[in-house]
Amino acid sequence: MSERGKALATVWFAYAVAIAAGAVTLWLMEGSALWRAFVADVVATVVIFGFSRAYRNSSFYDAYWSVIPPLLGAYWWCAAGAPNDARALLVMALVLFWGIRLTWNWAHHWTGMQHEDWRYPMVRNAKPKMALFTDFFGIHFFPTIQVFLGCLPLYAATTYSRPLNWLDAVAAVVTFGAICIEMISDLQLRSFLRTAKPGEVIRSGLWGWSRHPNYFGEISFWGGLALFGLAAHPEGWWWQIIGVIAMALMFIFASIPMMEKRSLERRPAYAKLMREVSMLVPLPPRRG
Repeated sequence: MSERGKALATVWFAYAVAIAAGAVTLWLMEGSALWRAFVADVVATVVIFGFSRAYRNSSFYDAYWSVIPPLLGAYWWCAAGAPNDARALLVMALVLFWGIRLTWNWAHHWTGMQHEDWRYPMVRNAKPKMALFTDFFGIHFFPTIQVFLGCLPLYAATTYSRPLNWLDAVAAVVTFGAICIEMISDLQLRSFLRTAKPGEVIRSGLWGWSRHPNYFGEISFWGGLALFGLAAHPEGWWWQIIGVIAMALMFIFASIPMMEKRSLERRPAYAKLMREVSMLVPLPPRRG
């Protein structure tokens, strides 16, 4: 087995241990399905954090974003008695499709233990004396909370039974469309990088209309889940929209500024791109 293969096997083993720890937590706990899932989610996060520290690579956590939501949805659906509900079937199929695609995309690009997301050392090195604290809360725990909040509509869609309505149709189009946008933008970026010259910026396909079409697709995915939740349980609108709002704020005020600062430092042509191409929402490019 190659070194990369061994590294991926180690990561999958870590996730098997984390999921097992979460399952044991669910079995031992009492209380609502929502609360039990949250505690199990945190326990699994702590396990992955332990592996991250043991191997000195916080990219162990990268796949957590896409691995956990399908498991949360499956647990909530089973806890509700697994009703043969068209909405639950539809939303679970879409979440599973999204999770498999995003996880595969990460595994395809991760080269092994020597590779760690460039943002993680920045977070840890900002305050070296608090590296352990920032590693856990900034890189592991905070995203877990973000994703759990984003999954609250998934809880509603798999727990509350209400006839399908027009909002479900809108939710399905938005969610599936968002996954397609993410998939297409990833493929276009991968194709560009194969032949890109140093300092060159991508302006083809979706990337000519948005500087971050993959992030737009990701935010739209969580927005689609929110619509499914509202269709199932409109009375709980106030706690179902928290997740997509938190996601949008994180990307707009944290992830995108970090990416753009790095791009400006490495690619002088990126400043011109910023003047001509929309930051997030795909729009016709501005010329001149």
